Amino acid sequence: MSHHRNSKETENHSSPTGCHGHGGDHHSHMGMVKDFKQRFFVAIFLTLPVLLLSPLVQQILGLEDVLSFPRDGYVLLGLASIVFFYGGWPFLKGLVLEVSSKTPGMMTLIGLAITVAYVYSAAIIFGVPGKTFFWELCTLIDIMLLGHWIEMRSVMGAGRALQELARLMPSDAHLVTEDGSIKDVPIETLSSGDVLLVKPGEKIPADGVVCKGSTSLNESMLTGESLPQPKEEGSEVIGGSVNGEGSITIMVKTTGKGSFINQVIELVKQAQQSKSKTQDLANRAALWLTIVALTSGALTLAFWLLFSNMSAAFAVERMVTVMVITCPHALGLAVPLVVAVSTSIAAANGLLIRNRSAFEAARNVDAIVFDKTGTLTEGKFGVTDVLIFRQNGMTRDQLLYFAASVEAHSEHPIAKGIVHSVEQSGEVENFVAIPGKGAVGHVDGREVHVVSPGYLKEQKIEIDDPHIEQLYSQGKTVIFVLVDNVLEGAIALADIIRLESKEAIRRLQAMGKRCFMLTGDKKEVAAWVAADIGLDEYIAEVLPQEKTAKIKEVQERGLTVAMTGDGVNDAPALAQADVGIAVGAGTDVAVETADIILVKSNPLDIVAIIELARATYAKMIQNLVWATAYNIVAIPIAAGVLYGYGIVLSPAVAAIFMSLSTVICAVNARLLTIRTKES
Repeated sequence: MSHHRNSKETENHSSPTGCHGHGGDHHSHMGMVKDFKQRFFVAIFLTLPVLLLSPLVQQILGLEDVLSFPRDGYVLLGLASIVFFYGGWPFLKGLVLEVSSKTPGMMTLIGLAITVAYVYSAAIIFGVPGKTFFWELCTLIDIMLLGHWIEMRSVMGAGRALQELARLMPSDAHLVTEDGSIKDVPIETLSSGDVLLVKPGEKIPADGVVCKGSTSLNESMLTGESLPQPKEEGSEVIGGSVNGEGSITIMVKTTGKGSFINQVIELVKQAQQSKSKTQDLANRAALWLTIVALTSGALTLAFWLLFSNMSAAFAVERMVTVMVITCPHALGLAVPLVVAVSTSIAAANGLLIRNRSAFEAARNVDAIVFDKTGTLTEGKFGVTDVLIFRQNGMTRDQLLYFAASVEAHSEHPIAKGIVHSVEQSGEVENFVAIPGKGAVGHVDGREVHVVSPGYLKEQKIEIDDPHIEQLYSQGKTVIFVLVDNVLEGAIALADIIRLESKEAIRRLQAMGKRCFMLTGDKKEVAAWVAADIGLDEYIAEVLPQEKTAKIKEVQERGLTVAMTGDGVNDAPALAQADVGIAVGAGTDVAVETADIILVKSNPLDIVAIIELARATYAKMIQNLVWATAYNIVAIPIAAGVLYGYGIVLSPAVAAIFMSLSTVICAVNARLLTIRTKES
């Protein structure tokens, strides 16, 4: 159960070098990428003379007489020491930090491997019998640095959606001063109440409301909505969206941390940093792998020293190879990289994840409980049915034209619903409101009454149409139209069902999910909506304070429940549900009780969240299986079980395989995709 929505887990599960800090500061990641790159190039430059001075390499090339010289071992030690201390510093530092914090892991293994190799080789230079493997040490460090560099670049790539969001904001805004003149000012200086001019093609500088003009805005980078959104006086605009064809004047509502973009960036950062349930599994596996690596290394060394006639150098090399190849680097990145990628994909599609654990649980929900108004429906009245009473009388369009012409003078939601159903209405003369019963006026020279059933009853006008009772039984509002005192027809209105609702329910049911509706509306209305879009069950006439109890009742059936609502009056129910999804949050993205926030009011986004949760979990498991199975095969080979067949891995080759494993996990994470909502 999700009973602690306000407590945020924002741990940054990073290694001592920061290599796994996938939700951290952008500039620190940039610094680490640059640091690993610099260390890699210095190390690779010094590795070249180390290779040429190594006896084994000279022997392979047949250049012992050309490249060897007195005391060349000390030169070799000097060059290898620079590579060890400078190139290997991130791993040595990581070893100390991991051991001191009693969390041995990847850095412990790498640090021990290169330290053993360096100390043993240095001892040989000073007289201990055996063979050095400075070239293996240097190439091992080179490959480790290269692997880290590639991984850090992958991490940066995974979080690039945040950079793109930050870049959306323009640097300046056209401020309209009190005397009406225009002044360009930095957006950092804007405050609530400022009036700004936005020209065609420019970016909206801040969240606000249109106070003059009309246009369309491209909000695709912010909400995932591909179509331009029309805006007129009173419409809300989001900072960072791109203005279309018209000049508009807006009044600033929110700036800085309260703005939509900054809230999105903060939510995405929190999601990337928040602890994942699958990450717990990865961390436990990494700890056990560390224990296995250290044990395997010790047993390998003991075996080759005690039960074979191989040299101590060979035994140490086997131990080093085992410890290198078992580094749980891929395991450490298996989950965080997928988390970073999936969070970025979600944000780019207008799906904002606050709670990673709840997001992962979304793949297993058994039932989705929808709030009706504003989620499955548009939250505004619209025409659903038009009845014509007289044969050879008015057409449907004519009836709506006359009704809309009269209702254009009314602010009532029902009147607006009729007006919005026609493209054009006529001029009305002698308009008179009939309190509580409708209105009357002259349109194109004809007297038009748009009235309630109460008016007909008062005037003793009989209605002989069986469809009227059916409309009433569906909880619809019915108004009647009289033209020149002749009853021409009726118009039924209701909260319009979203076009996407039927498709969303169909796809959810195809996944095996049960779809419920929870509403305060009358049972008749709920029954009509449920039947129209194919819901499994509906719960009607529920007060806001009763919604939590209803969610509990569904959970008590043994179902894992996702609740979708507007995040305001549905807040307690969102908190009670196993997964709380705030739908249609618009610019108010900081909904504290929701685990997942959907920027738009599109029910298909629920489908997208479940599909993304499934795909994300699959990628995590694929990476975990690869990272652990790889080690099961690699450790025995590294220990030398195939020595009798002439197969021996050097530490450098082991490092190549280890880095390859990590890169495979990184690439697999980047292959994560989500179906578009239109597919």
